[in-house]
Amino acid sequence: MRWLEVRRHSLTRKDSARDRGSHLSADGVALARLVGESLGPFASVVTSASPRAIETAVAMGFAVDDTVELPSGYVPGEVDRHEQWRWPRPYRTYAELLGRGGGLATVAEAHRRIWTSVVAAVPDGAAALVVGHGGGIEPVNEGGFVSVQFRRAPEQKEGGKHETAGQGWGDRGDSNPRPSGPQPPEGGPGSS
Repeated sequence: MRWLEVRRHSLTRKDSARDRGSHLSADGVALARLVGESLGPFASVVTSASPRAIETAVAMGFAVDDTVELPSGYVPGEVDRHEQWRWPRPYRTYAELLGRGGGLATVAEAHRRIWTSVVAAVPDGAAALVVGHGGGIEPVNEGGFVSVQFRRAPEQKEGGKHETAGQGWGDRGDSNPRPSGPQPPEGGPGSS
């Protein structure tokens, strides 16, 4: 069995500091360190090429083995930036959007291909970590991670652990649950 842990980057700088680059805030580094304490080990760590994703993996305590271009799940005319955080039933909404085909389905398929290749490259019994972005992770979770099954703990909002054998998807949620443990400030989980 192989495992794939998929995580969203941590909290980023805001306001004028954001204009200097898309980097983690001090709170984002602290949160990533805290989360990283309960994860791993990983045979492979792959992140988006974005600084915030790379910095998240490093702050979690993991060296980055490779970076990849991950297309945005915010597709004009389909999903606006951070819109999914306002949906009362995000995974049902994603299912409806994916069922229409179009740009979001193309994005989900691109992520699925990347995730599949990352997990296929680790030895049996090992795990890999992918750090990406909100808006890109959720459609893959809803659209089905073909060739592996997905289990999402009820308290997870984004990301999850994927395995090569399992009991299926479980409850993908009719609500938009907040994760337990350390929380980002109210007003959203950080910029994507």
